[in-house]
Amino acid sequence: MSTASEHAGQAALSICEALLLAMNDRGLLTEHEIVGVLRDAAATHENAVGTDHETENHRAVADLINAIIAGGNSVRRL
Repeated sequence: MSTASEHAGQAALSICEALLLAMNDRGLLTEHEIVGVLRDAAATHENAVGTDHETENHRAVADLINAIIAGGNSVRRL
């Protein structure tokens, strides 16, 4: 079952990915810089503190970002 929150998250992810690809295509950010942005975002969630539930959510977000890095989804790799 999808919720409005899940749809918002998927939309945000698609928009951010499109922006990163456009920035790379225009030469505004290199692949290395884009991966750095993604690594910084993952690290923010990996280091987040809070309740067990909040920490679990942050870990899931970090895992997703790290999977994006591993899959190369947000950069055009030649």
